[in-house]
Amino acid sequence: MKLTLEALQLLDAIDLRGSFAAAADELHRVPSAVTHAVRRLEQDLGVALFARAGRRAVPTAAGRALLEEGRHLLRAAGELECRVRRVATGWESALTIAVDATIDTALLFPLLADFDRENGGTRLRLTCEVLGGGWDAIVTGRADLAVGAPGEPPPGGGWTLRPFGTLEFVFAVAPGHPLAAAAEPLALQRVAPHRVIVLADTSRQLLARTAGLASGADTLTVATAADKLAAIRAGLGVGHLPRALAEQHAASGGLVIKRLAERMPPVTRHLAWRTEHEGKALAWFVARLDTPSWRRRLLGPDKGRAPRPAAARHA
Repeated sequence: MKLTLEALQLLDAIDLRGSFAAAADELHRVPSAVTHAVRRLEQDLGVALFARAGRRAVPTAAGRALLEEGRHLLRAAGELECRVRRVATGWESALTIAVDATIDTALLFPLLADFDRENGGTRLRLTCEVLGGGWDAIVTGRADLAVGAPGEPPPGGGWTLRPFGTLEFVFAVAPGHPLAAAAEPLALQRVAPHRVIVLADTSRQLLARTAGLASGADTLTVATAADKLAAIRAGLGVGHLPRALAEQHAASGGLVIKRLAERMPPVTRHLAWRTEHEGKALAWFVARLDTPSWRRRLLGPDKGRAPRPAAARHA
């Protein structure tokens, strides 16, 4: 390979300092060694990298292109060194957090900012998961931490989980939908003829889960919670939404909340992670998320009041 990180550092120093001699002084090398290294690189590449302008060394067009791309490589190499050092001290090089679709991911941004200020260097990735997708992400290794994974964990073992509170759902329709003016409570037979807006379970290996109304109904499947809300508001169908979200839009006239004869029970949420994962970044997020304040922030002010059992391990 003709290009090395050392050569890129040399070119960077020449451009920043303006001359071969100044770059040599910065790098603690003799000027002749710098000149020889540049001439050798130009011969190997078959292009001129610098031109003389008085006492200054000015990059040619080819030299400028090499400098711009080379600086990306130098930054990446520096970041890699930092991540390697952090891994040696117990901090993961990367951490993926799977967030249930019923949680507004933007609510986590202040926590990410706190993490960056205290522990910069671990790359963070957020994914959105629906129904069993959070469990699937942990079981298959697609994520390191699941936030708000709903219902019972899948059979098997190898993960640790903590109850994260409950989320209550209500049945919602658009103001102009035929069910909006129907007498309550609505029987299942009254709802069955109408299309239901559903989210697609994001599980890849685990059996997909369903929630809400009985199977067999006409459905419109959408990808995100925002899409489901928009579709219900547009009158394209009916469906269950988190109570706080539905009440917010009902207050402004965008939705009508209807009482069903068979109500959907509150759904228990969990934090979950692989038992063998003992990195410091994971521990940092678990310690902060496993608190009443963060449960209230993500699930609503009236959730998570009851005492919670100790962490459960499914080995």
